[in-house]
Amino acid sequence: MLAFGSANAQPGGGGRPPMFGQMPQIDVKFDAYVAAPEGFDKERAGIARGTIEETTYDSKTVGTTRKITVYLPPQYDKSKKYPVLYLLHGIGGDHREWLQGTPGIIMDNLYADKKAEPMIIVMPNGRALPNDKAEGNIYGMQMQQGFANFERDLIDDLIPFIQSKYSTYTDAAHRAVAGLSMGGGQSLNFGLGNLDQFAYVGGFSSAPNTKRPEELITDADAVKQKNKLLWMVCGSDDRLMYNSSRLKAFCDEKGIPCTLIEYPGGRHDFVVWKYGLFNFAQKIFK
Repeated sequence: MLAFGSANAQPGGGGRPPMFGQMPQIDVKFDAYVAAPEGFDKERAGIARGTIEETTYDSKTVGTTRKITVYLPPQYDKSKKYPVLYLLHGIGGDHREWLQGTPGIIMDNLYADKKAEPMIIVMPNGRALPNDKAEGNIYGMQMQQGFANFERDLIDDLIPFIQSKYSTYTDAAHRAVAGLSMGGGQSLNFGLGNLDQFAYVGGFSSAPNTKRPEELITDADAVKQKNKLLWMVCGSDDRLMYNSSRLKAFCDEKGIPCTLIEYPGGRHDFVVWKYGLFNFAQKIFK
C-alpha cells in the first residue's frame, strides 16, 4: 500500500504530492462544517504564550538519537501534570513540518479564549530510519517501512522519554495522536491499533497508508468502549477523501462514533490541517 503525504505543501498553496490518481468516491454523510473564526491562526497581542523547543531522544527501535519539536503551554508548571498530543507530519516533512501550521499560535489563542485544556504537543519525525531525512525516493519501500516502524519507536521509545522529561499523565485517557496526510494515516493506524495507548485519534487528509477499516477496527465494541474521540477532516477538492470516507462509512455501519468533516473547497494543504488542529485540540482531554 503506497504511503503518500504532504510533500511539504505550503500553507494555502494546495500542494499535492505526485502520483495521486483519482480515488473512488464513497457516499457518506459528513458532519457539519463550521468555519473557524477569523484570526484563529494569527498571533494575538496581550496574551500568554507557550514555548516551542527542539530536543532529542534515544531510540532503541532505530538505534539512533532522534529529534523532536515540543510545544509547552503558557505557564508550563512542572508541579502539574499535562496530557500529551502527538502530532505527526506528512511524507515529505519531518519534526519541523508542523511549524508551517503555526501550532503555537493556534494553541495560545485557544488558551486565551479558554477553549482548550492545557497540553503538551510533541511533533516527532515519523520516519523511523537511521537516515530519517526526507531525501531520495520518499515514496519508496524503504521509506514506507520507516513509517510503519515508527509505531514501535513512538510507543516503546518516544512516549517513555516524554514522560521522563516532562510532567505528564501516563494513561491513554490523557494521550492523543493526530496527523496530516501520511501522518494522518499513521495516527489512525497507531491510534486505533493501540487503544491502550491513545484515547483520542485524529486524521487530517489521511493518505493511502491508512489501513482498510476492517484492519483498523477488528473489535467494534472495544473501540466504542476505549476510544473517546475519532475525528477526521479532508478537503472537498482533495483526491484523498476516499481514505477518510471509507472509514467513516464503516464506523457508521458498526455504530462507532466517528466525525468526518468535508472542508469546502479544501485541498491538500495547511489551510485544512490548521483547521483540523484548531478543532481537534478543543475536543480532547475534556
